[in-house]
Amino acid sequence: MTRRPIVVVAITGASGAMVGVRCLRILRELDEHDVHLIITPAGRLTIEQETDIPLHDVQSLAHVVHKHSHIGASIASGSTPVAAMVVTPCSIHSLSAIAHGITDDLVSRAADVCLKEGRPLLLLVRESPVHSGHLESMRRVADLGGVIAFPVPAFYQRPASVAEIVDDIAHRTLARVGIHGARREPWPGVPAERTATTALGESSGTRRQGVAAVEQHSSIDPGVAS
Repeated sequence: MTRRPIVVVAITGASGAMVGVRCLRILRELDEHDVHLIITPAGRLTIEQETDIPLHDVQSLAHVVHKHSHIGASIASGSTPVAAMVVTPCSIHSLSAIAHGITDDLVSRAADVCLKEGRPLLLLVRESPVHSGHLESMRRVADLGGVIAFPVPAFYQRPASVAEIVDDIAHRTLARVGIHGARREPWPGVPAERTATTALGESSGTRRQGVAAVEQHSSIDPGVAS
């Protein structure tokens, strides 16, 4: 029997649990990998706070569910053929542990294995604003070969709902670690004629309107234009 490649999904305590859940559903729909799931205690709380999905239903989307404390799990070994791992969302706690090799739970250990084995690892960091310590941890992970990403909406696609935003972020996350079935149709770009028109005509008109608006507001409140 041929073993299917493994994708690890970890849901930690940052906001954005729905992205992790959507990643699980996409992987199930594609049905090309065995999905291993880790949910931290804080991740469980976030799922309860941000969604109406029972924890059991989230766990049922994976083929294997690991306790976050189970350091002896199969995915803690480099001999297990993990194709990719995503930590989505990734808390600053998990980011810092992974950046500094503190492998005291299964999320950080499995991520560390991906880094040492040269396997795709993506951390969908959900924090803002950030200080220099956060940025340094991100830089360390990137230097080690991991991918740092953020749950940033693609507003140019004009999403009509939060669900569409979540779906797009989840697909981008999986595509970035090599899940080819998760790739979307490429953005066609803006027609050259429209770009030229905007550059030559509309921009100057918009600029004049903007100046007029500032002048109008500044006549009401002198502090606006300063």
